[in-house]
Amino acid sequence: MTVHTAGPGEETGAGAAEGQVELVIGGMTCASCAARVEKKLNRMDGVTATVNYATEKARVSHREGVTVQDLIATVEATGYTAQEPAPPAGEDAPAPDAPDELRSLRERLVTAVVLSVPVVAMAMVPALQFEYWQWLSLTLAAPVVTYAAWPFHRAALTNARHGAATMDTLISVGTSAAFLWSLWALFFGTAGTPGMTHPFELTITRSDGAGNIYLEAAAGVTAFLLAGRYFEARAKRKAGAALRALLDLGAKDVTVLRPDGREEKVPVGELTVGDRFLVRPGEKVATDGTVLEGTSAVDASLLTGESVPVEVGAGDAVTGATLNAGGRLVVEATRVGSDTQLARMARLVEDAQNGKASAQRLADRISAVFVPAVIALALGTLGFWLGNGAGLTAAFTAAVAVLIIACPCALGLATPTALMVGTGRGAQLGILIKGPEVLESTRRVDTVVLDKTGTVTTGRMTLLAVHPVAGTDESEVLRLAGALEHASEHPIARAVADGALEKLGALPAPDDFANVPGLGVQGVVDGHAVLVGRERLLEEWEMKPSAGLGRAREAAEAAGRTAVLVAWDGEARAVLEIADAVKETSPEAVRRLRALGLRPFLLTGDNEAVARSVAHEVGIAPEDVVPEVLPQEKVEVIKRLQAEGRSVAMVGDGVNDAAALAQADLGLAMGTGTDAAIEAGDLTLVRGDLRAAADAIRLSRRTLATIKGNLVWAFGYNVAALPLAAAGLLNPMIAGAAMAFSSVFVVGNSLRLRTFRAG
Repeated sequence: MTVHTAGPGEETGAGAAEGQVELVIGGMTCASCAARVEKKLNRMDGVTATVNYATEKARVSHREGVTVQDLIATVEATGYTAQEPAPPAGEDAPAPDAPDELRSLRERLVTAVVLSVPVVAMAMVPALQFEYWQWLSLTLAAPVVTYAAWPFHRAALTNARHGAATMDTLISVGTSAAFLWSLWALFFGTAGTPGMTHPFELTITRSDGAGNIYLEAAAGVTAFLLAGRYFEARAKRKAGAALRALLDLGAKDVTVLRPDGREEKVPVGELTVGDRFLVRPGEKVATDGTVLEGTSAVDASLLTGESVPVEVGAGDAVTGATLNAGGRLVVEATRVGSDTQLARMARLVEDAQNGKASAQRLADRISAVFVPAVIALALGTLGFWLGNGAGLTAAFTAAVAVLIIACPCALGLATPTALMVGTGRGAQLGILIKGPEVLESTRRVDTVVLDKTGTVTTGRMTLLAVHPVAGTDESEVLRLAGALEHASEHPIARAVADGALEKLGALPAPDDFANVPGLGVQGVVDGHAVLVGRERLLEEWEMKPSAGLGRAREAAEAAGRTAVLVAWDGEARAVLEIADAVKETSPEAVRRLRALGLRPFLLTGDNEAVARSVAHEVGIAPEDVVPEVLPQEKVEVIKRLQAEGRSVAMVGDGVNDAAALAQADLGLAMGTGTDAAIEAGDLTLVRGDLRAAADAIRLSRRTLATIKGNLVWAFGYNVAALPLAAAGLLNPMIAGAAMAFSSVFVVGNSLRLRTFRAG
């Protein structure tokens, strides 16, 4: 995707005007890789770049004279691959390389787990150490350290060529050192002697290491970290799902009216500006356009968030992907392809995702200092012991011990186990957490923006009240109005019919039913001539509501509700109040969010009266209500709050919320909403209950605290044990027991998340 500031086709040439280009970056294995690519690109004259590790994309602004090939060459010189995204194929399919990468990681992970378990068991349980157990360990560990661990070795080699060191470097060097030393001990030392065992000796003594093997460390670390890498890669494959979900909302085919009067069904992609096309009841509008013929109610809630359908007629504009809920329309296309509102919303989501700072994992940040320090310490240890005449074997043993004890076994478990238990517990409670980078956002957020429709409210029109005139029974109003509205497909009519069915259980069938476009319905029910609709419909039959009904209608409209009049036998009998009802649990949810230190805002495309009425009902201050906002304006509201120094969480469920969810520091998508919103969110709330948002933030904060506790323990263990290793005093059994205890502690600490309770 390329965005120009000048005409098409000017960007990639040598004399291109200033513009932007998006590149797909390959070969990144951690957040520091993204930072390195970004740094190299930004060093180019006239280039400003942002690299997103999660989406594996770089958004680059460049001056005149800088070509796309120049940018690609710079990325490749850094040790990674770059290319422009392939044009969309029209199918919801991942990039061809993605399944292969994931399959390769899965195969390596399975290999590592199956072969590592017996290696670790034999090393840690003396009873399993039969006469030639060490040679079986070598046979099983060799494929793990070579084939399964190859992604780490490859990344370490790439980093080494460019003078960089990451966790991949430490993993590769540590596992390789453990494996190579074990080979030396087996073939040239005493470790290969039949009957050799690793006894439990809780003493600190210096040894030459010739009888010690570290195959369990090499194989176990590889298996642990491959598991984390696999789950990370699987999550990254879904990075573009929000965009695909948005684009999938559009119609796939359209019935075009040709000049000769023929109706021809063609793919939406073949539509051109000026084409006339047909939209039947129940169909989606194919693209943005203007109504030429017909009247209908168009449900635009997916795009605008407005719960009340919009009545349209000749001359009115309609938007692609909205649903025709009423009559037949003939529309002239005014915008097609990338110019439509739906396509612009997709770009908003993509811009918001790419604009997010890459989530730096704590382990990656620490590794920037920790990895070079460990390697330097290992080399220093080797030199120190050689200089003190300890001999090559003892010196090399101490140096290797430094690398082995620093190898992040518990560190490899710290994030995956806590995330696995935390996300598993969340899934039981209807909360889906996308990844560890999400958790960091939950602790920082101090503001929560709530979409109204479908989040705070039910998202559907509901009959809330009936106001009959004196002497008229409410049940009779519902029976006659519900019977007539039951024959209509209009969303407001469905609300009346459903409300009547809920209270009465059964409704009579109407006769002579007729829909009056834009006004209401009329017909005969049990011998009564019934009208249900706007006041203008009654005026056409020369009926005038009483003063009491007039006041009831005005009060309903002042509260932001839709007022529907019911009349029969020549007299106005009742006013029905219809609105998008507030969920019963929403007021409690707002209280819980406040208890977490969050300030709630209400954001909606509805008018101010509706917004303030809902805010008052759930306990949100009037000054924190933002009504009548379009999708792109929702993003601007989030940006404005962020510019004020706030860390913003957004809760929403509609397509119109997708870009705002992506822009927010933390996006919480209601699982009862659209795929676009769910994929754009960081947390998905499977339950349609806003209280789950508070539970999600609590669980995420606790999971993050557990991860940080695990990391502190893992690094603390490494730092505490390093001096012993450097002194040549690290007994392999003490090291093995300490490493095992560290891992057990990390797992046990993570399992405490299973006790988390909602509410």
